[in-house]
Amino acid sequence: MSDPVRFDARPDGIAIITLNQPETRNCLSREIRQGLFDAWDRFERDDTLCIAILTGSGDKAFCAGGDLKEVVETGMKVPPRELFPLPYDTVELSKPTIAAVNGVAFAGGWMIAQACDLCVASTRAKFAVTEVKVGRSSPWAAPLIHMIPQRIMMEILLTGKPITAERAYEIGLVNRLAEPDKVLDAAIALAQEVLEGAPLSVRAARETVMLSTEMGRSAALQAARHASEHCYNSYDAQEGPRAFAEKRKPIWSGK
Repeated sequence: MSDPVRFDARPDGIAIITLNQPETRNCLSREIRQGLFDAWDRFERDDTLCIAILTGSGDKAFCAGGDLKEVVETGMKVPPRELFPLPYDTVELSKPTIAAVNGVAFAGGWMIAQACDLCVASTRAKFAVTEVKVGRSSPWAAPLIHMIPQRIMMEILLTGKPITAERAYEIGLVNRLAEPDKVLDAAIALAQEVLEGAPLSVRAARETVMLSTEMGRSAALQAARHASEHCYNSYDAQEGPRAFAEKRKPIWSGK
């Protein structure tokens, strides 16, 4: 049997994590949830890996959402917070992540794509928060207010209707669009752009963005200055200007 979640550790520092149950449209079954927990843990612990791409197998679905059959079988009411492997929430990560949405991302599929730092989508992808259609709720969508305008968020959640990849790009949910057979390539290209930066600078930049979404202006400035001290005091903070002065590419140490 194939692994429910595949993990590919590339020599260039990119981890590719693939939901691998296309027959169920990669829904968040127990097997996929556990596979994702394991994959995120492996990514975080491996010092040779600097950025991860999350995608789905097949050409129809990134992830069609939660396993509604499981909800029926278990009589699940309020899902335990620890049920789903969400980067930077139930999964502690210190490195950036990219969602490569190759097909539909509905409900829980939207949830795990939203949890990633960046998003590349197929021009054929569709996004929807469909919980109102099945009597469930979507508290995980709360951070969406920091990504898209309030009235657009309201319409998406209240109607449960899908939006196209083009619309998702237009409202700022998606960073880049790609032809269906080029989604992973586009995500890898974006990851490589991130990898060109100094690792500690990238980490500090990500922390600055997240702090800015959680705090007021003054508090965020203070917290971001503190989060940047490690970067400023690193070897790379001297290597970058030195390489610029010497007109060469910097050699990052991550220290």
